[in-house]
Amino acid sequence: MPGPDFVIVLAAGIATIVMALVAVVQENLIRAVIAFAISSVSLALLFFLLASPYAAVLELVVGAGLVAVLFLVALILAGGEEVDVRA
Repeated sequence: MPGPDFVIVLAAGIATIVMALVAVVQENLIRAVIAFAISSVSLALLFFLLASPYAAVLELVVGAGLVAVLFLVALILAGGEEVDVRA
């Protein structure tokens, strides 16, 4: 039976992959950005659990913090939602 550390790392890895896939296939842009931020946070947790705290902090600051917030601000300033265009 695997130890508790393995189970936590496996859960963080699965959460990272699932949230990244949700961010890619989500049609609502706000939800896609939120899924990206959650994926970035779980990736930072994975880095921290794998004994790389500098990479974890960098991922939290740049990935979840800077990029996700900039995406949200850009979406809010641009109107927030997609508009259907007839071809």
